[in-house]
Amino acid sequence: MTGENLLPTPETRLPDEPEVRAALAAAAADADLLRATVAEHPSSSLAWATLAEVTFDRQRPVESYAYARVGYHRGLDALRRAGWRGSGAIPWSHPGNRGVLRSLHALRRAADAIGEHDEVERLTDFLTEADPTAATEIESARTAALPTVAERGGSEPAPTTEAIVIRGED
Repeated sequence: MTGENLLPTPETRLPDEPEVRAALAAAAADADLLRATVAEHPSSSLAWATLAEVTFDRQRPVESYAYARVGYHRGLDALRRAGWRGSGAIPWSHPGNRGVLRSLHALRRAADAIGEHDEVERLTDFLTEADPTAATEIESARTAALPTVAERGGSEPAPTTEAIVIRGED
């Protein structure tokens, strides 16, 4: 007997938040309205992730980093309440999981902008383990739905932050 668990780790599926999604849709890309939505739904990683995405500015990433960090921790809290034990699939296809996955993505992007390279690698691994398609799905949805800082009258738009990690021996 090896003591290994031979059962696959079940997917984690967080509850959907239709009221938060409706409030976020009404707020659109207005950061002040998004802040009010976060204040109404402070436990929602989806609300925090959206605020982090909208406020991201590569020249001033700290605000976005802070919002994404809160969304990340709210997401971890929700995952643990749902039975997640630190590993296993968190599928993007399930709408309730999108807040935590978007928070991970937003935190990774902001961490890259402030030079937290070890954190970028850790978050990339976490996001890939959770759902290998999540980063691509988030980038596609983000570019289609949210205006960049430049489109809202700010500085240059932020480039995408895809990280490629190659591991192995030469």
